[in-house]
Amino acid sequence: MWGPDDERRVDFLDDLEILPDTTGDERALGWGDDPDDDSTARLLDERPPHWD
Repeated sequence: MWGPDDERRVDFLDDLEILPDTTGDERALGWGDDPDDDSTARLLDERPPHWD
């Protein structure tokens, strides 16, 4: 017969990913953009002056 749950051994799998950090619709392909197009430099150039 099994003992109480607090005495049961539980092995945690550290490499198990339950939910991804970024879902597919948050990536470029989900927005219909080219996934190879990196617009970071363009966005930094277009920063409003009050952000500096």
